[in-house]
Amino acid sequence: MKKLRTIIVDDEPLALGLLKAKLAKIPEIELIGQCKNGREAIQAVIEHAPDLVFLDIQMPGIDGLEVVKKLQTDIVPLIVFTTAYEQYALDAFDVHAVDYILKPIDDERIRRAIARASERLDAGDAKNRIMGAIGAINAIERDDEGSQRMQAAFGGGQDNVERKVVIKDKDEITLLTHSSIAWVDAAGDYCCLHADGETHIKRITLKDLLEELDPTIFKRIHRSTIVNLNYINKVIPHTKGEFFLLLGEHERVKVSRNYREVIKAFLAN
Repeated sequence: MKKLRTIIVDDEPLALGLLKAKLAKIPEIELIGQCKNGREAIQAVIEHAPDLVFLDIQMPGIDGLEVVKKLQTDIVPLIVFTTAYEQYALDAFDVHAVDYILKPIDDERIRRAIARASERLDAGDAKNRIMGAIGAINAIERDDEGSQRMQAAFGGGQDNVERKVVIKDKDEITLLTHSSIAWVDAAGDYCCLHADGETHIKRITLKDLLEELDPTIFKRIHRSTIVNLNYINKVIPHTKGEFFLLLGEHERVKVSRNYREVIKAFLAN
C-alpha cells in the first residue's frame, strides 16, 4: 500500500499536536514534516514535495489560501484545509479541493479526507482542481470580448504608456503594469499573476500570456512558470541540473532543466 507523504500546518501548537497524534494512528499516512506558519509551509512543500498537506486556513501573515496561491502549480500537493470557522469560501473548496475539516478535528472526517486524497492522487487531477478552487473563491467572472477591448486600449501600442495586463474580477477591472508582475504560474487555461504581494487570476493560457508580456524582461523558466528577470534576487542550485530563483524576500520558483539556459544567459550578461 502506497503511503501519502504528508505535512501538517497550523499556527496553534495544541492543534498541531492533536492532528499529529491522530495521523500517527493511520497506516496510509507517512508524516514527513510539520509547520507553524505559511512561510514554513511553502518552504517545506518546495523541499519535500509531499503528496498531501493538512493546512490551516486562518494563520497570521501568510494564511492557508495564500500558501496555495504562492506555490508553483506543478508542485502543489493535495490539500486538506482545516479551520475553526465555517466560511463562504469553504463551499468552493468542498467541490474543488480534497476536503476541509472543521475544528475540533473529527477522526472520521480525517479518514474521509485521506480516502478522497488517495482517489485524487490516483486520478492525477489535484492541481487543476486546486486552481479551480482559487478561481471560485475569487468569483472570477470572465468577459473575453470586453477584456480584449480593454487590452487593446491599455495593453500596448502607446509609446508613452507602460504596457498592462487586464484582469477582470467581478465588476472590477484591474490593470497590472508589467513592471509590477514578479512571476506567473499556470494550470490549463488559467494563470496566476503575482504582483505587489497579491495574486490575480486571469483566464488565459501561459503561451498566450507570454505573447502579451514584454519579452525583454519576462522569460519562461518552467512549463508552467514565467518570471520577471528584474525580481530575481538569488539563484540557488538544486538537484539534477535544476535550481531555484529567490524572488523578493520570500518567494521561490523552480527552474526546470529544459529552461536553465535562459537563466544562465541572463546571469552571463
